[in-house]
This record gives sequence, C-alpha cells and structure tokens, in this order.
Amino acid sequence: MTKSVCVFCASSSRIDIQFLNTAYRCGEVIASAGLKLIYGGGAKGSMGYVANGAISKGGHVTGIIPQFMIDLEWAHKGLKELIIVETMAERKSRMLQLSDAVLVLPGGSGTLEELFETISLKRLGMYLKPIIILNEKKFYDPLKSLLEGTVKEKFMDKKHLDMWDFISGPDEIIDAINRAVKWDEDAIKFAAV
Repeated sequence: MTKSVCVFCASSSRIDIQFLNTAYRCGEVIASAGLKLIYGGGAKGSMGYVANGAISKGGHVTGIIPQFMIDLEWAHKGLKELIIVETMAERKSRMLQLSDAVLVLPGGSGTLEELFETISLKRLGMYLKPIIILNEKKFYDPLKSLLEGTVKEKFMDKKHLDMWDFISGPDEIIDAINRAVKWDEDAIKFAAV
C-alpha cells in the first residue's frame, strides 16, 4: 500500500513558470490523496513549489537535505520534518527508503542522476516500487527514446520497459502509481541481458 511518494526535481528558480506550477500541483495531488511527500528539503525551484503545494493542502512533508545545503541556507524553513544528512548519496538513499513510489519531475543533472540510480536499483531487484516520470512539455521525450533504444540495442530486456511509466500531467500521478507493474527481487535473474 502506498503511503509516501518521493519526488526528485530541480532546485533552479530560473526555469519556465509552467514547470514550477506543475510541481506545485504535484504537491497538491500527493497531499490530497493522503500521501506523505518525501523530497530533497530545498526551498527554491520545483523543490520549493512541490513542498508548498503539499503544505497548502495540509500534507505531511519530509525534507531530506545534506548539511552543506543547510549551511548555504537552501533549506525550506516551513517544514515540520527536516532530516539532515552528510552526503548527497545518503540523502538519496534515505529518500528511497522512506518512500513507496518515486515521481520524477523535469530537472537537471541531479534529477537525472537520481532517476538513473533508481532505475538501476530496480533493474537489480533492490528497489521494487513504482517509478513515475512526469513528461511536462515533452521534456522527457528524448529520454523515452533513449530508454527504448537501450532495449532495441539489447542493453536491456524488453521486460525492463515495465520499470517506469511516463505521464503527461500531475492529475495522472495516483493512477500511474496504482497501475504500476509489480516488480520483485527475482528481477536480478534477468538483469544481465
């Protein structure tokens, strides 16, 4: 049963307002469904917007942030729960441990790194939960083609395409989580192609 959603997203405030508004709506949708939001603890960009969206609906928000970001004053000051860790790797690990699903919004290298590590863990049967990729403004169309190409060129098995789901808007989040293909630890048996 899904109780919490980890959101990987951007900290840039210079992005198109549409991305920010979508992040806010994602927070609203997650909180309105009675789910806890787990995210990176930041106040700027999509991170701040997704947290604010959840807070606006009375949602429970847990931020997980490295100490150096606290020192830089990047932390969201309106959170009731902020977990401080030492490293970026520890942050990501804790976010995944505390969540029952992952939602990936458009973002830069950090967001992409989080997404790819989560996919790699799922491929090995070490993360079994839904991975939802929000393709706002067709941002992730090239990624979708790239992932399909890894299967076409036999770097991954066709079964691996079931590890994630692309959606086009926030109102599809809950349905996508609920329809996610069940994944189990036996995935390790076909991880090598």
